[in-house]
Amino acid sequence: MSTFMIEPGARLAGRYRLDELVSETSGAALWKATDETLARLVAVWTFADGFPRTGEVVRAARAASRVADARVTQVFDADDSGPTAYVVEEWVVGRSLTELLAQGPLEPERAAGLIAEAAEAVAAANATGIYHLSLSPSKLMWSAGGAVKVTGIGVDAALRGITAPQPALADAQGLGRLMYAALTAHWPGGEQSGLRPAPLVSGRPCEPSQIRAGIPSRLNDVACRAAFQTHGRSGPLASAQAIADALADVPRLVPMPTAPTGTPAAPPREQGTSRETGELPTPRRAAPPPRSHRDALRPSPSSSRITKALVGVVALLVFVAVVLGAWTLGSVMSDSNEAGSDPGTGEDQQQASTDNEPELVVLEPQGAAGFNPETGDDEHSDKAPNAIDGDPSTRWNTTGYAQPDFGGLKSGVGLILDMGEPVELHEVTIDFGGGPYDFEVRVGDQAEQSALTPAAAESGASGEVTVRLAEPTTGQYVVVWFTNELPPDGGGAYRGTINEVELRGNT
Repeated sequence: MSTFMIEPGARLAGRYRLDELVSETSGAALWKATDETLARLVAVWTFADGFPRTGEVVRAARAASRVADARVTQVFDADDSGPTAYVVEEWVVGRSLTELLAQGPLEPERAAGLIAEAAEAVAAANATGIYHLSLSPSKLMWSAGGAVKVTGIGVDAALRGITAPQPALADAQGLGRLMYAALTAHWPGGEQSGLRPAPLVSGRPCEPSQIRAGIPSRLNDVACRAAFQTHGRSGPLASAQAIADALADVPRLVPMPTAPTGTPAAPPREQGTSRETGELPTPRRAAPPPRSHRDALRPSPSSSRITKALVGVVALLVFVAVVLGAWTLGSVMSDSNEAGSDPGTGEDQQQASTDNEPELVVLEPQGAAGFNPETGDDEHSDKAPNAIDGDPSTRWNTTGYAQPDFGGLKSGVGLILDMGEPVELHEVTIDFGGGPYDFEVRVGDQAEQSALTPAAAESGASGEVTVRLAEPTTGQYVVVWFTNELPPDGGGAYRGTINEVELRGNT
């Protein structure tokens, strides 16, 4: 039995420093860590004593390390020969498909290009006998460098003990469901995915084109042939390679994130046919008319002289009218001032009104903690200061729950900020890092659920969100309260995460 203490700051193999616990699931823990030898961030899996599948995970990781495709998460190290077994993987920075779909489905061509990339990566892994078996939107990433990444190949199935009698078919159906999700922002499966479930007709999910207009019939056909194994035009798509072949000619457009809430969306790019750029050629300018035609349109000399004379008369009349108008306006304004009219009107008055509005200042919390009044369990209060330290690379998160509805144990959890004294709160900016989240901002003078009043609420929020209260609210305590459901954390659990909170108002 291992006596090694696995906690933040611990080192494995003398080089991997465990910095932050990301998630825990059934005896396996995922850490954000630093490879001190190469000075880079890595992801490290560690395993509790008695975890039954440690050997399988290490073997699967070693096998996955041999997949020669940059779109598959790289495995750097895996060892179970020492007192503490571990797996070291690439730390992927970016946005998952779940996050990309938080504000709606992708453009059809963009969705197809994304799934084509994923299908080629999964096909490369399948060719070496490695399968995913649990593809979900959280496993398909768009990295910060603009590359597609499929995470969890081989390792996820071993961690959860997932097997399939036809693994190639299971991965094909997983890719089909990802394409369905990318086209519609709905998930056509019973398992939780962070997306809305697909609407059903006669107990079966609707086809993508029944949910969203404008999906090309070809892409609708590919999604259904893969996700539902329907025959479509040419029979089911029963492997990742078959899906990659079906989408081989689609443009590979980077899945850019949707426009943030409150900002006007950029006009849609014109769709094209180039595999590299997706752009259409610039249309040629129309040729000028023949010279004889232009000569026919030119006025004769005599008509030109008459036109010039008329223009001169009109110009003289306009000049006289302007002079008379200026004299009249000056007289009226002079009389008005002499009569005691107030010069502070119009734009001056509007500016004065704006100047009278109080200028908001950043309010500094004196402390932060996890807030779980219904069951009293600690919600990682030790990490709470990370949400107010001014560094968005650190974060606070809730406990990991087995179900998105807080494990069915409570109606919500949150992060509570102690301002030290009552403050007048006007607006809050929250950097969630991911999502989507339904949440409330609650304010009160006591750190008790009954004393905290909802002051604002948002639904489907992700990334950085600014909430302006309808009315300024005064209190010593401010709570960001998660409601309804939490999104998946990518490690098999559901949790809420806050990178940073900034409060603005008046003291």
